[in-house]
Amino acid sequence: MIEIRNVSKHFDRIEAVKEITANMEEGTVFGLVGTNGAGKSTLLRMISGVIKPDSGEILIDGENVYENEAVKRNIFYISDEQHFFPSATPEQMRRFYAGIYEGFDNDRFYELMSKFNLSTTRRIMTFSKGMKKQLSVILGVCAGTKYLLCDETFDGLDPVVRQAVKRLFAADMADRNMTPVIASHNLRELEDICDHVGLLHAGGILFSKDMDDMKLNIHKIQCVFRDDAQREQFTEGLQVLTTEQRGSLYTFTVRGSLEELSGKVEDMDMIFSEILPLSLEEIFISETEVVGYDIKNIME
Repeated sequence: MIEIRNVSKHFDRIEAVKEITANMEEGTVFGLVGTNGAGKSTLLRMISGVIKPDSGEILIDGENVYENEAVKRNIFYISDEQHFFPSATPEQMRRFYAGIYEGFDNDRFYELMSKFNLSTTRRIMTFSKGMKKQLSVILGVCAGTKYLLCDETFDGLDPVVRQAVKRLFAADMADRNMTPVIASHNLRELEDICDHVGLLHAGGILFSKDMDDMKLNIHKIQCVFRDDAQREQFTEGLQVLTTEQRGSLYTFTVRGSLEELSGKVEDMDMIFSEILPLSLEEIFISETEVVGYDIKNIME
């Protein structure tokens, strides 16, 4: 398990990460989502032991990760910007990582390179962005580490390859209990793969929840009221995150269980009402609007 305990990190006067606490359980996919500059990449680099927190601690299986070579052997970090040796080929990178990770699966490396139609002898500098991402993923899963940290891994991949990568992750989770931690702006890509999501904003964490629990406790309600008095009566006591109005149709984003909200809707006898589940993208927008990160403010 990865334990993040009250971790903060500054770069000069910039507070990149602020007092983050979260747990990432073994054998689950943890998704890190957040606004631009929220601290996702910085947090991943601290989890991988590349940089040291200014305060707090990060434990992996009970041990501090920074400057701990034994712990780092259980981690493979795929950065957003791909880093390879100058003029290196995939074969040369395979040799390098095979020398670091004792469990590196060489046979699987060649098999996956063939399946993804990637040359092992071509210089990586001539690869496209998507091809470099594919190579990083192949090296990552073949390293055989317990934890795979992915920063914008799906960015630049076509839909077919994205699905193939997800299947790779699922297979390794089933076969050897691998734990991927995926930071991404593409919320739709995370929605069908993540078990748990942490939402970061302005260096801090707004929430860390299981996907199922999160979706069960936030809903979108569309209503047409008989009059203003009925609207005020309906919203009284509800935890309303956002409200939109188009003509007589009101759309509320509300916290609460489906059972609780359904009961209230049925009691009101409105002209029209409907309760809808929210996508991860809609939840992200609703939660960040609450703390002032709103498209309306950006466009003004």
